[in-house]
Amino acid sequence: MTTIEILTFFGRILFGAYFIYSGYNHFKNQKGYIGYAKHKGVPSPNLAVPLTGVLLVLGGLGFFLNVQVVQSAFILLIFMIPTTLIMHAYWKEKDPASRATEHAAFMKNLALIGALLTFLG
Repeated sequence: MTTIEILTFFGRILFGAYFIYSGYNHFKNQKGYIGYAKHKGVPSPNLAVPLTGVLLVLGGLGFFLNVQVVQSAFILLIFMIPTTLIMHAYWKEKDPASRATEHAAFMKNLALIGALLTFLG
């Protein structure tokens, strides 16, 4: 294996594991996630939270196992784009601490969206 192949292998593993873990948390901490989704005005949060957990796990597994990576990127984009705009709309926050927290999450998600788009390129 070349250095590039080794780095790509570990990068994919870490990238996939991040999403698998995030999806796992949607199930492990479902009650809290549903409450947060309700607070953010997500329609049908009782359905949205487990559904997005499935998207995260499926998309993450694709990267982790290096199977259907293009489809996995699309699955994760289906989650990431609306989540970023709805859940992390920092511009709507009045409290400075909440605004800063949501801004950081928004920017992190933009970076992840950029990475997913790179995989599609």
